[in-house]
Amino acid sequence: MLEVARLLRRFGDKVAVDEVSFSVPQGTLTGFVGGNGAGKTTTMRMIMGVLGAHGGEVRWDGRGVTAADRRRFGYMPEERGLYPKQPIFDQLVYLARLRGMRAAAAASRADGLLERFDLGARRKDKLESLSLGNQQRVQIAAAVIAEPVALVLDEPFSGLDPVAVDSMAALLQEYAAQGVPILFSSHQLDLVERLCDRLVIVADGRVVAEGSAAELTEAGPTRHRLVLGSDAAWLRDVTGVTVVEIDGGTAIVELTDMTTDTLLGEALARGSVRELTEVRASVSDIYREAVA
Repeated sequence: MLEVARLLRRFGDKVAVDEVSFSVPQGTLTGFVGGNGAGKTTTMRMIMGVLGAHGGEVRWDGRGVTAADRRRFGYMPEERGLYPKQPIFDQLVYLARLRGMRAAAAASRADGLLERFDLGARRKDKLESLSLGNQQRVQIAAAVIAEPVALVLDEPFSGLDPVAVDSMAALLQEYAAQGVPILFSSHQLDLVERLCDRLVIVADGRVVAEGSAAELTEAGPTRHRLVLGSDAAWLRDVTGVTVVEIDGGTAIVELTDMTTDTLLGEALARGSVRELTEVRASVSDIYREAVA
């Protein structure tokens, strides 16, 4: 299991990561989400040892992580680091060899990954000749080339088309099924909600929410959708009702001091009611409220 415990990082007087703690259990996909400047990239860099921590600890299997441990992690940085003028096959083999793979195994592994990402025919092409989406596929291949024991990926889905997103998702799920803990950041909340076993939400350098999608939504407020035959604006003036959203005759509300029966009676007194349904906040809703 990969763990961070009270990680702290300052840049001058600014605290970029403020005693962040969370865990990435074996065999789980953990989404790391937050707005720009929330501290995601800085935290990932500290996990990988690229950036020193001013406090706290990174742990692997219950002990402090070592340089040898980190060499077995797969990492995709925010600022992509491959060689633009080198053929993609050659540099994948080179990176695998740096991780200790034998030449034949590295070549076989590189060929397999390039075929998987529909780049087999371009194995001799320089990275700079590829589209941005295909360059991203090569970055993904570089992160997993040496069969990592953990994956730390900063925006791995950025720039990918829907087909490539599906291929990447399938690859990560395969690694998770093998017991690999996977931490990845993304601004695509629908994708995070679909793929992830757990989510960690950060804002202003702090963890503001953590858990599975089900745990986060269950912990959120209970809301109701009310669909009327006329405009629902009157709900804003009703005591005991907090309006979350109104669009014409449809409203999402929280009942702070009112029962659903009372709400239904109030609505029927003003006209027809087409729907009154309990709804749970989505991960996107929880994210927006947590970082607000």
